[in-house]
Amino acid sequence: MRPRVAWHVKIIRVTHTGTVVFYISGHGFGHASRQVEIINALSVLRPTGRVVVRTGAPRWLFDRSLTQPFTFVAGDTDTGVAQLDSLNVDVPASITRAWAFHRDLDTRAAEEARLLAEHGARLVVGDVPPLACAAALKAGIPSVVVGNFTWDWIYAHYARWLADTPQLLPVIRAAYQTAGVALRLPMAGGFEPFANIVDVPLVARHARRPAAETRDELGLPKDRPLALLSFGRYGLGAVDWAAVAQDPDLAVMVTRDAVDAGPVSSAFGGNVFQFDVPSLEARSIRYEDLVAAADVVLTKPGYGIIAECAANDTALIYTSRSDFAEYAVLVDAMPRLLRCAHLEQDDLFAGRWTPTVRQVLAQPAVARPRCDGAEVVADRLLQSF
Repeated sequence: MRPRVAWHVKIIRVTHTGTVVFYISGHGFGHASRQVEIINALSVLRPTGRVVVRTGAPRWLFDRSLTQPFTFVAGDTDTGVAQLDSLNVDVPASITRAWAFHRDLDTRAAEEARLLAEHGARLVVGDVPPLACAAALKAGIPSVVVGNFTWDWIYAHYARWLADTPQLLPVIRAAYQTAGVALRLPMAGGFEPFANIVDVPLVARHARRPAAETRDELGLPKDRPLALLSFGRYGLGAVDWAAVAQDPDLAVMVTRDAVDAGPVSSAFGGNVFQFDVPSLEARSIRYEDLVAAADVVLTKPGYGIIAECAANDTALIYTSRSDFAEYAVLVDAMPRLLRCAHLEQDDLFAGRWTPTVRQVLAQPAVARPRCDGAEVVADRLLQSF
């Protein structure tokens, strides 16, 4: 086990009371989860300030985790990429949707500017919708971008599909160029449009309870490695769960929420333990507590889960993602952040996980990176008013 490192940030409370509006991409849950951490850190520094969350992500992500009152304004702020499943992107649909949304960005921005005025906004934070910057410009207030990639960089990866939408990237880049500052997280790609870039540490969710306590409460075995399967809302129903359940050398946790499309409980047994997320949270057990309780997480590469594993000293096993723009950047960065190993998709779906689990757990420790990005970003946001 790596030694735990405590990172300290001096907390100074201030009296800014203006509204901050967070424009958060609804693509996946990673954007929302890291902005929750930032909003909570900001509320400590600015306890009397108002927060508006503008996003296409589900409200329950914020209801469960935000520590201060907030106003939720539902609606798409960008289109992200279209997912066929957990591992595969529908590239043509992604580009078509992106252009349909951004071709009239100026009109959308004018509508959003009225919303900003209604809420008395003094600052806009975007992770990472170009609409956030365009709306702030129309409203005459500053904007800050926080993220590890930009949408122009993502879409540029799919160059062969951009011929029919030659203005997509210029429109997005023109909006980004109006941001006052871009706070760039680790594992980054893009950011060329920004004139003012500040690098910040990882923003990640930290476990709130000891790993042993979580294992005890959930009745998880202690005589073998414990893996957490983490593939988001699309689940991973194609796995040979009978093979996984019969493996005596590994215990596996899977979670299910109302929006999940993963396998149902009848598919499990033996060494596979399924948990209902709302029921866990009723017992004050959060997803990051499961990450910390696990010896290893099996997942697809993504900023959020990599950051959570790094923050909670958990090893990570990843499989390939089809034509995913971030993949190479994430895979290159991971060995500097945590113990990690690649698992072929054939082995993933066949349930042949134990050899790779043993391999990654035998790796030497990696120096834990700074994971106090939420506090660093919150402090920087106060400087942007």
